Amino acid sequence: MGNTRPLPQPDLTRGERRRKPPRPKSRARRYLKRAGITLAVLIVIAAVGVGFLWVDTPSAGDATQLAQAQAAQHGIAYPGPPVPANFARPLIATEDKRFYSEPGVDVLAVGRVAWSEVTGGSDQGGATLEQQLAKLLYTPVQTGFDAELKQVVLAFKIDSSYSKQQIMALYAEVAYYGHGYYGLQQASCGYFGHPAADLTVTQGAMLAGVVNAPSLDDPIADPVSARQRLEHVISRMVAVGDLTSSQANAALSDSLGIVPRDQAGC
Repeated sequence: MGNTRPLPQPDLTRGERRRKPPRPKSRARRYLKRAGITLAVLIVIAAVGVGFLWVDTPSAGDATQLAQAQAAQHGIAYPGPPVPANFARPLIATEDKRFYSEPGVDVLAVGRVAWSEVTGGSDQGGATLEQQLAKLLYTPVQTGFDAELKQVVLAFKIDSSYSKQQIMALYAEVAYYGHGYYGLQQASCGYFGHPAADLTVTQGAMLAGVVNAPSLDDPIADPVSARQRLEHVISRMVAVGDLTSSQANAALSDSLGIVPRDQAGC
């Protein structure tokens, strides 16, 4: 048997050479493209809805009248005393850290929520103080996406109609603080037996924390949950630079000073 040699291969011209099949687009790229299109559609729909609601919602110029009506309903004075820093600082740190710079709505938070809707995440974002105030004054019993859109529009209107100091005062006046207390002054007198002007850092942080879930974080009805919420608020104050670590430890070591029910009041 002779040596076998491989048959010579034909010399293919450039046009005859087999081309590599195109690389299929990665699943991630297709997913991101679909997500981007969906997000754009949601933004357009939201913009149209906001435009309609801008015309359909009140001007927000009557927010003070609504707050006064609620104060009368709850048997508290209106307007309340000036909001002390020991309440305003923990409230902003916990609920709305960009309160003084945003136009009533935290665009970054809204963007996170929109992206979460597209990707199936669980980020619920955070409602600004103006959005929360809009809910308390204008849509207290409404729920769902329509109510949230109204709150966004009304938050813009509130921000354009009132100063940040006025908005803070309105919020402090109409918020519910658990245990039957409405308004910052009534809550301070009820829990601690002294006016809001005398709130300690610890007491102010507790009241700023309880407004998020008054029935769950009531320091009298559920002191364990209230303590956990207080620790969260203090940690947020450290995160935004309102407290140092040593000041936070001192605040957490300080007694809340809750008075017995028969000693409540100022």
